[in-house]
Amino acid sequence: MSAANEGEVKLVVAYIRPDKLSAVKQALVDVGAPSISVTNVSGRGSQPARKGQYRGEEYIVDLHQKVKVECFVAEVPADEVAEAIVEAAKTGDPGDGKVFVMPVESAHQIRTGTTGVDAV
Repeated sequence: MSAANEGEVKLVVAYIRPDKLSAVKQALVDVGAPSISVTNVSGRGSQPARKGQYRGEEYIVDLHQKVKVECFVAEVPADEVAEAIVEAAKTGDPGDGKVFVMPVESAHQIRTGTTGVDAV
């Protein structure tokens, strides 16, 4: 068993631009952490609001479409996973997103009943 992440399970959560998902998936495969969950989300951060128009009515778009990528890691260092996501998702413009690394208190695999690092 590897001592990555001090022997603990970590959760890496990233909010990225939808058009960067393909690059992030490839970066995670390259770093050895290909198992992910992906969710479409809306949010507001430093990215400026945009004005839109629909049937003659003007409206403001201040909730931008993002993709939430979740990756549980045990054998691969979480910092390497986070850095791979940052490098793959970066455009240099406001609204590129954020990456968070959190400890996981426990993990249980339903099919086998294994727990902890072995469940990941």
